[in-house]
Formats: sequence, C-alpha cells, structure tokens
Amino acid sequence: MPLQEDRTKTQDHGHGDRWHPHVTVACIAKRDGKYLMVRECYRGGSVINQPAGHVEQEESLIEAVIRETLEETGWEFEPNYLSGIYQFVAGNDETYMRFTFYGELIALNKNYSLDPAIEEVMWLDRSTLENNSEHLRSQVVLKCITDFENGNRLPLNCVQQLDLP
Repeated sequence: MPLQEDRTKTQDHGHGDRWHPHVTVACIAKRDGKYLMVRECYRGGSVINQPAGHVEQEESLIEAVIRETLEETGWEFEPNYLSGIYQFVAGNDETYMRFTFYGELIALNKNYSLDPAIEEVMWLDRSTLENNSEHLRSQVVLKCITDFENGNRLPLNCVQQLDLP
C-alpha cells in the first residue's frame, strides 16, 4: 500500500511545499544480556530510549550514529551493521525515518560532557524494557530490539554517503 505524503505539515527548505521526514539514527549495543539505554528529558517528562538523534547536514548516517552515541553516553561506538529502517509518525504528528545500527562499544570516555537532555546512561534487559514500556520514548525502541534479536542484519556497505557533483 503506497504511503501518502502528509501535506498538513509543510516546510519550505528551499524546495517549495514538500513534505520532509526527520531523519534519525539509533544505536543498539548489548553486553551481558543488557542493552545500552538512556533516560532523557522529553516534553517535560523522563523517557527511556536507545542512544539516538537527528542526522546533521552533510553528515553520513554512520557518522551520525557514532556521534549521537558518544554525545548521549560517552561511549565510542563502532557500527557493525544496519539492523532496521523504520518510518513512523510520532506523538508530535511528525514523520521520522529511523536507521538503527548494531555495533560494538570501543571505549568509555568518563569525562565526556553528555548532552544536557540525558539524565542517565543505563543497561537494561529486554524484560525490564517490556515491563516499563509506558516509559519508552516510543514503541519503536522495542521494535528495534525485536528486529535485532530476530537477526535483521544489512551490511554497512548498503549505507552509502555519495558526494555527487
């Protein structure tokens, strides 16, 4: 079924009246049966999320997930593969395209100054996340973990940053 563009939320980015989704990345890192997660301030409340955030202009998806993981957790992250691409409309009625990467944590920079919205970096197992699903930033968090656990894996060479003339 083809998706229809949401023309109620138009933004002019120099391209006229076209709909534009928010492009985001997320990190999945797992150790000893637990996932690296953050508790962050969002819309006046506290929610649980994977380290995640928006892709910045002229930044590749891979560069973005490395940067966001460092900014939100202090961990240096090395993506191993893409585990999912998700298009969804969030609670703010905005459309998001989320690229979720699984990878390894290389080193923790304990002196790194985390993003001000981050309240806590933590390790949580799946059952704890399920039992606290009402505190997740979005149900996409569990969907990403489910897909990872089900073996979704696309090689990183499927994600390419092209510098075209």
